[in-house]
Amino acid sequence: MASVTVRARAQRRDRVVRAVLLVLFGLFFIVPLAALAEFSTRGTGLSAPRTLQYWRQITEFPDLVAAIIASLELAVLTSVLALLLLLPTMIWVRLRLPRLARVVEFLCLLPLTVPAIVLVVGLGPIYRWLDGHIGGSILTLFFAYVVLVLPFVYRTLDTGLSAIDVRTLSEAARSLGSSWPTVMLRVIVPNMVAAVLNAALLCVAIVMGEFTIANLLQYVNLQVAILQLGQADASLSIATSLASLVFAFLLLLVLSFAGRRTRRGGKDSSTAAGTAPPTSAAESHDAMSPPVLTPIVEEI
Repeated sequence: MASVTVRARAQRRDRVVRAVLLVLFGLFFIVPLAALAEFSTRGTGLSAPRTLQYWRQITEFPDLVAAIIASLELAVLTSVLALLLLLPTMIWVRLRLPRLARVVEFLCLLPLTVPAIVLVVGLGPIYRWLDGHIGGSILTLFFAYVVLVLPFVYRTLDTGLSAIDVRTLSEAARSLGSSWPTVMLRVIVPNMVAAVLNAALLCVAIVMGEFTIANLLQYVNLQVAILQLGQADASLSIATSLASLVFAFLLLLVLSFAGRRTRRGGKDSSTAAGTAPPTSAAESHDAMSPPVLTPIVEEI
């Protein structure tokens, strides 16, 4: 009886601690955002009512709109190239070349040790050559941004690959006659959709918030445009900054819902295929591969 009482008190204390921490972290994030919203809706006078004129003006500046579009294009290019570069490489290294895992990890995490301003010193001559031979398009920044996001994409994908039995899935698919591209695209990747979406989200967040490389290489992305606007109109620059944060938050929600829908779709397809729900941990482990390999079996 005494042990039950002590356990109940400990659980209550843990719930209180979690609630307090949640409130504190929520205030830590919400108060600065509320201050941004308050400042961006102030009127011009001391007693002026709230106004949304600065929010409406975001789309009225051609340079700002061009910077937003360029940043979105850079985010898409960076996400696609980083995933195309790292995802097949990490899967292949984990399956066929495990001795190179530490080398790949070292190379991917190396950009964390190099400050952005030092990176620009090395990239400066390359971009001068690109300006002379290809053109001075801001989209060429995605070469530098891919290097910048490598550590974050690597860690996210590595976590996703560690959560599944890559070797067992690949051997099962290969025994059914699947090629290596089919193994990667139709067996392994569907089991780590959440990790892929998280990696893409990190790429978008980093690219949308990057300032140093674009500014030093004299390109105008979203953050550089916000700085230039801040020198002329502080309220408009604050409104643009808050809008970019809200966009990143909405993107996070969309990607999280997409990941949940994908996982739910996989469960529904396995139920439709006649896979019985596992009744033990061993059966749960054995039941992982049939839903994923069902399309391959049907093809054969």
